[in-house]
Amino acid sequence: MLFNTLTFLVFFVSVFAIYWSCLKNSRLLRNSFLLVSSYVFYGWWDWRFLSLIIASSAVDFLVGLQLARSTSKSARRLALSISLVTNLGLLFIFKYFNFFAESLTSLLTQLNLSVNQFTLEVVLPVGISFYTFQTLSYSIDVYRKKIPPTKDPVAFFAYVSFFPQLVAGPIERAGNLLPQFQRERIQFDFEACKNGLRMILWGLFLKAVLADNLAFHVDKIFQPESHFSGSTRALGLVYFAFQIFGDFAGYSLMARGLARLLGFQLMVNFRAPYFSRDIAEFWRRWHISLSSWFRDYIYIPLGGSKKGKDIAILNIFVVFVVSGLWHGAEWTFIFWGLINALLFIPLFLTKRNRVNIEVVAKNRRLPTLFELSCVAANFCLVCLAWTFFRAENLSHAMSYLGELFSPSLFSLPDQFRSGIVWIALVVIIEWIDRDSDFPLKWTRISKTARWAVYLILANIIYFRGHFGDQNFIYFQF
Repeated sequence: MLFNTLTFLVFFVSVFAIYWSCLKNSRLLRNSFLLVSSYVFYGWWDWRFLSLIIASSAVDFLVGLQLARSTSKSARRLALSISLVTNLGLLFIFKYFNFFAESLTSLLTQLNLSVNQFTLEVVLPVGISFYTFQTLSYSIDVYRKKIPPTKDPVAFFAYVSFFPQLVAGPIERAGNLLPQFQRERIQFDFEACKNGLRMILWGLFLKAVLADNLAFHVDKIFQPESHFSGSTRALGLVYFAFQIFGDFAGYSLMARGLARLLGFQLMVNFRAPYFSRDIAEFWRRWHISLSSWFRDYIYIPLGGSKKGKDIAILNIFVVFVVSGLWHGAEWTFIFWGLINALLFIPLFLTKRNRVNIEVVAKNRRLPTLFELSCVAANFCLVCLAWTFFRAENLSHAMSYLGELFSPSLFSLPDQFRSGIVWIALVVIIEWIDRDSDFPLKWTRISKTARWAVYLILANIIYFRGHFGDQNFIYFQF
């Protein structure tokens, strides 16, 4: 059930109407209704997947209760271990077992050792990487005594399975989202709903217009057996960069908007990442819920930068490799993570990884020439790394880069240029709102001008958008 389909529209309108007309004064009924609605939403793909999310939720709820009762360190560690083994075990079986089995078989074959390859015939459950990290963060935070464990199973199960952000994030921490399910009463907030609709409008534009129109060109340019000029290959990378941004940032915005319509506030997941001046700033602005998760639950527990440069560099590599693996069980994703680590480490060694904290050209309309050159250079590096993210395999990635860096790189692309219009429009609007929680607030301009923009965007979505024929890229993760 995709956000940009008629089926979901009917589903959400029904949920919205029942939720606000009948249930706003009863926490139990409200959460029970959201829980059932979320299970219907998730089961729409494959009802068999429901058993996994229910099992994961049950384990972490019980682990939280056990952590509250236990006083000894050994008992608390055992309880946390149960959560880690269960959640990561399920994730490994469904997402990584075949990758490691095939890689091991290939290695043994190279060593002239005969071995029978064994793989599992399993389907990757939608959103398993997202809700696994969400439930793990709850158990870890309870173990660290950062949050109290909840004794309300309905609220907890609803928190884990909340349908706006269930299958592609943001990956919410229990400390932010769970208390919102524990409110006794809620009031309809018209201003919050207006902001939610703005998020949905811009998110739908990013997905249905930008991402899905660019997807047609990207698929053509990235065909493994295709041959194009270097400039067309470069255009393909730019298109993919904006396709994945439109696809994922669009989903995150729609998720936040839908949640806002139901009275919930989700965290910001993207903050104009392509206006970043270096790779460190990029990762503070891209998929913020995941990068902050890796920082808090992997990088810092490993020692962060407090155990010397060598350990810090190793920790950086670990985080980026794990980030690559989180996105997919392929060597291309691992190489993508390694490239990002190699781009990040020089900034860390020169203590420049936290130089660009504020948004570029803050309180100014335009960037300086130096800022513009930094943004352009960083965008080029990010695009080069995206090659491995999009390629079918390592051989395909190297072949693509080989054609990219050819004399024809300096020619004009002879086709596929229509997507530039959508990119230009997105860049302009994202630049205007680069320091905002979400685009299209525009409270400084007249109501008439705002509505004119909204109607123009809505018309573009209606006439040029794609509805239901393109899955969200991050669903595969």
